[in-house]
Amino acid sequence: MSSSHKYIKDYPRPQLVREEWENLNGEWDFRFDDALEGESGKWFERLDADRKITVPFTFETKASGIGDETFHPCVWYERSVTVPNEAAGKRILLHFQAVDYAATLWVNGRRIGTHEGGYAAFSFDITEAVELGRENRITVRAMDSNSCMQPRGKQRWMKDSFGCWYVQTTGIWQTVWMEYVNPVHIRRVKITPDLERGAANFCYELGNTGLRYDGVTLQTIVRFDGKLIRSSETSVERSTVTVDVSVVNEAAGEWKIKPWHPDHPNLYDVEMILKQDGQPIDTVYSYFGMRSIRIVGDQILLNHTPLYQRLLLDQGYWSETHLTPPSEEALLEDIDKTLALGFNGVRKHQKLEDPRYLYWCDRKGLLVWSEMPSTYEFGDDAVERFTNEWMAIVRQYYNHPSIITWVPFNESWGISEIFTDRMQQQFTESIYHLTKAFDQMRPVIVNDGWEHTVSDIITLHDYEELGAMLEERYRDKDALLGNAFAHNKHRYPFAQGYGYRGQPVIISEYGGIAFTSEEGWGYGNQVRSDEEFLKRYEGITQAIKSLPYVCGFCYTQITDVQQEVNGLLTIERKPKVNMDSIRSINLA
Repeated sequence: MSSSHKYIKDYPRPQLVREEWENLNGEWDFRFDDALEGESGKWFERLDADRKITVPFTFETKASGIGDETFHPCVWYERSVTVPNEAAGKRILLHFQAVDYAATLWVNGRRIGTHEGGYAAFSFDITEAVELGRENRITVRAMDSNSCMQPRGKQRWMKDSFGCWYVQTTGIWQTVWMEYVNPVHIRRVKITPDLERGAANFCYELGNTGLRYDGVTLQTIVRFDGKLIRSSETSVERSTVTVDVSVVNEAAGEWKIKPWHPDHPNLYDVEMILKQDGQPIDTVYSYFGMRSIRIVGDQILLNHTPLYQRLLLDQGYWSETHLTPPSEEALLEDIDKTLALGFNGVRKHQKLEDPRYLYWCDRKGLLVWSEMPSTYEFGDDAVERFTNEWMAIVRQYYNHPSIITWVPFNESWGISEIFTDRMQQQFTESIYHLTKAFDQMRPVIVNDGWEHTVSDIITLHDYEELGAMLEERYRDKDALLGNAFAHNKHRYPFAQGYGYRGQPVIISEYGGIAFTSEEGWGYGNQVRSDEEFLKRYEGITQAIKSLPYVCGFCYTQITDVQQEVNGLLTIERKPKVNMDSIRSINLA
């Protein structure tokens, strides 16, 4: 694995790294606004906060210093930041990795802008509102609701947690940070590997506050393990620049390129230098993996080779921080234990994880299914909110080689009548095609679990306890995929009007075994001993592996989550059964 790329611990955006940045996590002033009086009362001019909060942990968590799990529709944050005089002539960018759900920003009492969507990152240019060499007041209002027409994932919308829905997340829940950039700077880059051609395509988007591009050039330098592979420099005439860079190099060995794969997660490093009259004005660092993910017939091919996926459902919750990772080390622990258990990937369920998690998946070779948090009602607002946030997310996470599948919908949540309702069916078709319009590389799963419309992979959920019964149910492929029977209670593999077209099949939820001594619930009967757990785990896992047309599985789940106690690990990441035993079954 290449290890020479730019790594800064806790840096919140590892796909676009600048060396100079300021972390704004830590203590902020905080105030609840249950009466929604803050804006009319001009709290953005003076908050008069009555308590402190530790950002990025939400007020519902113990780590925030508040630990209030009741619902509050509106909260306010404030802190002061000194902008140095050396920032003169620079643009000052304030970044939010995630705020749930609608955020409004003021700086020194001046309204800067708003953002809606609880899982996608966003940024504001605050240059015109700050004063150099003095403290500047940053004020954030976050509004949340119990609406089932906003993408909420596993966040409850009722007073108490129920089923597999947990305590809500309100407000800032990922890193807040700031950087100073040249007026002409690299805003984002979309990197598309082409394994067949041995090249990577870089589509740059530049930020520019009204300046022309006279004398501006952009240099793209690709290295592998510290050795120069290729350097390309092009003139800049407008805000979008596309560069094709060959990575074919004799130093890479027999095949002249170093592909990315879980067994050898090779990463190429990229240094991107924007120049004015030959002098650097912006330097950013990134990386990419040369890999292809394609579907041929009923097989998923990674780098032209059939891939059997051993996935672990991962909801990304912690006891004292909920959706927010307590640290980068905590993210690494989850990845390392997933790999130690003999899984080669995760289905990140109903959550968009911190980008640092994906960075380490890229580096360590853990495959990822990236899934959109669901709405729970269908309507115009839900369609608009879902579509806007989903496309922002696909764009944000596109460059990560570890992400090999997009999962916009799960178990008919938010599209409960999809089996027969043409409007809901067309909504899922539109999301499928919109995703493909932006990303031609990855498969898209539409309605993971059942009632598929258009979908590159057919995925089925089944919590059957007995391996023999599971194997019997799925033995007749033609009957199952012909909608001859419901594989999950009253759920069929396809919505009406759709049918099997020869796609790959994966059992993408099963298991969920819990012990009887635990408070909470799991799927099916609880087990009394390690031996009983392993016997059941082996029985259902081997049953799936014995099905010749099934090319992967996803076990529920890595850890307990609040009242749901069916993890292989506790929520404190302590193994419940011998990890080597699970690994042996997975790899048998």
